[in-house]
Amino acid sequence: MFTGLAADRDELPALLESVRRHAEALLGALDEREVLPAAPATPGAVTLPARGVGTRAALEEFARRWEPGLSSSAGPRYLGFVTGGVTPAALAGDWLTAAWDQNSNSSLDGTGQALERETLGWLRELFGLSGAHHGTFVSGATMSNAVGLAIAREWLGERRGVSPAEEGAAALGPVRVLSGSPHSSVAKGLSMLGLGRRALVRVPVLPGREAVDPAALEAALREIDGPCVVVANAGTVNTVDFDDLRAVAALRERYGFWLHVDAAFGGFAALSPEHAHLVDGLDLADSVCVDLHKWLNVPYDSAVQFTRRRDLQAAVFQNAAAYLGPLGDTPDTVHLTPENSHRLRALAAWFTLNAYGRDGHREIVERCVACARALGEAVGDLPGLRLLAPVRLNVVCFTLAADPTAERLADLAGRLAPDVFVTPTVYDGVPALRAAFSNWRTTDADVRRIVTALEEALR
Repeated sequence: MFTGLAADRDELPALLESVRRHAEALLGALDEREVLPAAPATPGAVTLPARGVGTRAALEEFARRWEPGLSSSAGPRYLGFVTGGVTPAALAGDWLTAAWDQNSNSSLDGTGQALERETLGWLRELFGLSGAHHGTFVSGATMSNAVGLAIAREWLGERRGVSPAEEGAAALGPVRVLSGSPHSSVAKGLSMLGLGRRALVRVPVLPGREAVDPAALEAALREIDGPCVVVANAGTVNTVDFDDLRAVAALRERYGFWLHVDAAFGGFAALSPEHAHLVDGLDLADSVCVDLHKWLNVPYDSAVQFTRRRDLQAAVFQNAAAYLGPLGDTPDTVHLTPENSHRLRALAAWFTLNAYGRDGHREIVERCVACARALGEAVGDLPGLRLLAPVRLNVVCFTLAADPTAERLADLAGRLAPDVFVTPTVYDGVPALRAAFSNWRTTDADVRRIVTALEEALR
């Protein structure tokens, strides 16, 4: 055995303790650390060492060269994108995931796969989905949407008497995918699946909203000859707007389409009695996307995909090899996702769901919503700022009251960066900033600090 590797093996307990202390110090300083460091680290002119330096020296070099430039994305005021942190239980689960190093794709070594199925059952219940929906873990919302659209592609083939999985996407002929405010990952998925970005047809939305206009959707459906796909939104990026899922599903009774619902983070509205009506009808979908490294606060990269047609999913992703388990009536995970291998992502989710239950995660959701409302009210009262949309759930979309150019907003975001990270967007043609609350650590004290930072930046 290589001498450095053998030395680290013999010293492993002490090395892990060093990493534990290092992580403990890092997490303990999150509240006061700059959210977005002013000077990101840059790689040096370093060549790969021939013999290596060992784990302890590698940890020291990482702390010296790279950590100063890392953002505090695990902290309470990282409000860019839609980024959750990592609950203590999820962190414990993720550490054990690496320690056990399971590839949970085959029933030939099936315990990890059984744990994943149990976790999926809990999540299905959490989001109000029926037993007709079967789930799989994937790497994020982009892959979850892509998997849902891949199943939809096979459903379109079933309607037309062909199998795109066997014959290629060209066998389908022209495809139309309708949506009011699709996430960018939908177009990316269509590109990957060979359907093309131009297959995406944007349908008019309701006035002053990002939610699709059901009448406009019906008019668009009338113009399409044959089956198509509709992507409904349960929480849009800019304003967390929700399509009327029951109204959209009712149209399916008159027009043949596959209903995919992108509920990447809006699906968590199901946990709050006050907001659960927003996802009423989610169970009617043919496929559903939910991202877990957002509001469930598990580590990147983790999401789930649910569908009513697991048979079509297996038709797309089945993998034939002598060393893999058979397809069968309950397909192994290897037959259900693009990956032949994946880490036991379910363990972090299993830990946090088991540790805090429905009530604990409901409290996280409701506290984040309360924080978003508080910031929205403060923005509405601050001279120089303008709220662009109602705070429907956990995102605050705002801009400058006068001359809201992308450059001026970027400058404002830069001045805020030590205290809070927000990301740029464009809403209804207006350059803006958006603050997304989804971290389990965030409290009303953080909102007060953010408001103070805004006041100082506007002076």
